Amino acid sequence: MIEGIYEVCIGVQEPISAVQYWEQFGYHIGQTGELSAEIAKELYGVNSALHSIRLYHQNSDHGLIRLMVWQNPTNEGLGIGSMKVKGSRWATTLTTDILNILNQAEEASSSGLPIKYSNPYWEVIYNKDRKTRPFVDVAVGVREMLLLQPLTRQVLFQRFGYSLPDYGNINQSATFKTSQFTHMGMIIQDDSKETLKFYEEVLGLLRVRDDVETSYESSLAGREFFDLEPGEKFIVTAFDDPRSSITDFMAARSGRLYIIRFPDCMQLNSQFQAANPGCLGMCLYTYRVGELQQYVERIKASQAEQITDIVSNEFGEKSFSFIAPDGYFWTLMGC
Repeated sequence: MIEGIYEVCIGVQEPISAVQYWEQFGYHIGQTGELSAEIAKELYGVNSALHSIRLYHQNSDHGLIRLMVWQNPTNEGLGIGSMKVKGSRWATTLTTDILNILNQAEEASSSGLPIKYSNPYWEVIYNKDRKTRPFVDVAVGVREMLLLQPLTRQVLFQRFGYSLPDYGNINQSATFKTSQFTHMGMIIQDDSKETLKFYEEVLGLLRVRDDVETSYESSLAGREFFDLEPGEKFIVTAFDDPRSSITDFMAARSGRLYIIRFPDCMQLNSQFQAANPGCLGMCLYTYRVGELQQYVERIKASQAEQITDIVSNEFGEKSFSFIAPDGYFWTLMGC
């Protein structure tokens, strides 16, 4: 009834440069549509006319992009501020040429453009305790880098020593040799883990990773991406398309939702007002589901709030929206 995250929605001021940017990552224009301010208010809570463009990536049925051009944007969005805030959203892409993307980031910085980025850090992600012989055994892991720009919050990664057949489909014709978005992230604070149950028990996603700890001391990438201070840590939980697998990592499917959970004792700023529909930048994730009315009833019976009626979105798809128990705004669409 539910698959991987369908779209990352990005508020933009004008679509031409945004389309040109994402074409370099292998996306192309698929659909366009509009909403009146009245319907946009009903579905997204934003009193503004809306023009949207859906970008496809090869034949992928998830990890797409929706560019949302609001007549009256509500604010500038998350921009290149810290990732370590409640409300933070970002999207991750597989590449076979991460140095090419780093080259572009360095060129942008030297040109004075607003950008924040990291070097590509090496991370061992499977069997971290395995002893290997350098220059003899295959190095199994990823290089991953952070790339923040005013309207995009991206993590790029390149695999070494392994492959996953259903986790990212590279467009070899794209300038940056990249896949569709393979996973998306959010930050919460909830030591009780109660809000995590919503994604598993109400939405019906498969919890594939849980209580994976990353600390300042254990990960250079985690330290820089999330502005960790000595002694600080976060916990990662991942939710997949139910066709994925808990035990067989080779059966993993992209479209994953990563929830990064900081301890309640930490002081985190809240930026939800900058990461919802109407904002510029990454402001919304969507899922496609079967039996849309059934999902309405399930979500009404949960602790979700501000649940809308079912209306047609800008592409004519039956949709409704809500705020999940952790504070994030979601839209579901019928298949």
